[in-house]
Amino acid sequence: MIGEHIDYNGGLVMPCAITMGTYLLTAPNKDGLFRFKSLNFEDELKIPVQSSYEKTGKEWYNYPLGVIHNFLQNGKSVEGLDLMYFGNLPIGSSLSSSASIEVVTAFALNELFQSGFSRLELVKLSKKVENEFIGVNSGIMDQFAVAFGERNKALKLNCDTLDYQAVECDLGDHYLAIINTNKPRKLTESKYNERVSECQAALKSLQQELDIANLCDINTATFEQHEHLISDPVVLKRARHVVEENDRVLEAAKALDQNKLDEFGKLMYASHDSLQHLYEVSGVELDTIVEFCKQFPAVTGARMTGAGFGGCAIALVKKNSFDDFSKQIVDYYTSRIGYAPSVYSSEIGTGVTQL
Repeated sequence: MIGEHIDYNGGLVMPCAITMGTYLLTAPNKDGLFRFKSLNFEDELKIPVQSSYEKTGKEWYNYPLGVIHNFLQNGKSVEGLDLMYFGNLPIGSSLSSSASIEVVTAFALNELFQSGFSRLELVKLSKKVENEFIGVNSGIMDQFAVAFGERNKALKLNCDTLDYQAVECDLGDHYLAIINTNKPRKLTESKYNERVSECQAALKSLQQELDIANLCDINTATFEQHEHLISDPVVLKRARHVVEENDRVLEAAKALDQNKLDEFGKLMYASHDSLQHLYEVSGVELDTIVEFCKQFPAVTGARMTGAGFGGCAIALVKKNSFDDFSKQIVDYYTSRIGYAPSVYSSEIGTGVTQL
């Protein structure tokens, strides 16, 4: 919802679970095999139950295979299983489709084989799959939101301590619109790592006078008193985004708690503006969507979400204007970008659960 690119700076983020996601059907088998199938992909895998596994290729089933591998490495026993997946999340669009596969698999195995993991342990295990088995250097926010999400609530999560608070987030007469740019997003692993190193450089400069472990250990006022320590103008911009965005999460929690959706919407726009101009991770596609939202009367707020460079934007749109919004944004975006976006309506839903 808000709090972007500050998870790796020890900051506060505010994710929520949505009413779209990944579904998993399981059936035990006596064949000593794991069979993975999906209604979204043609690739399938049949593999014997064994003591460990390794990632092969880039197929989707490496995510659940990594979860099984980590269960085994934790000394848990698993048996032959047929697993059928279906997801209605757009793949590779910053909506945590990989985290949802990891968490739903971990949750299912934990239930089926009575493995005894807590929810937080399942979150940490799923993050480990992403980082070590798959090899993507991501934070913990996505898995946390999928596991701990509550209906009509956002999570104010401290990425440093993993303490969190559920914040009332009643969208009332609004949908949470999700607009997929449909730009092929190749994360930009290099750009992501570049931003991480720029933040580390800013922190090192500030540590000349401040006793801090993370950029998000200070607020905007303290930052402005010490920003002269950062000599590189680009690094200064990156750090300013991080510190100000962390403050915006605190303001957003207050606004939602007081049911001031208009105030929250302004903070969403401010967040996007910062990601566009200070952190420079948006791009013409995401900016075009937010530009349209600013001029459409039934939109209360909008911003890019996720790592950026493509992927999705989100917007708070009045329900009775959603169809009109969908049609007009598709026309507006297509005329400027050359191809259409995909528009979805969602609400704030619960996290992983057994149906």
